[in-house]
Amino acid sequence: MSPDSMPPGSVRSAAELNEQIRALWLRASGSLTAQERAEYESLVVEWAKAVRDRIIEAA
Repeated sequence: MSPDSMPPGSVRSAAELNEQIRALWLRASGSLTAQERAEYESLVVEWAKAVRDRIIEAA
């Protein structure tokens, strides 16, 4: 799921997303399939948005 298609207010925390990214890499044993790569990319984009939003809130 693209972060842009997520309903407002359902943004996960950077920490939660980081855990999901780490779990994905562990499950994949360091080699991602095309589907896992797409999931990884989506998680990283969402993680970056969560980090950016937190920095903006703190400012």
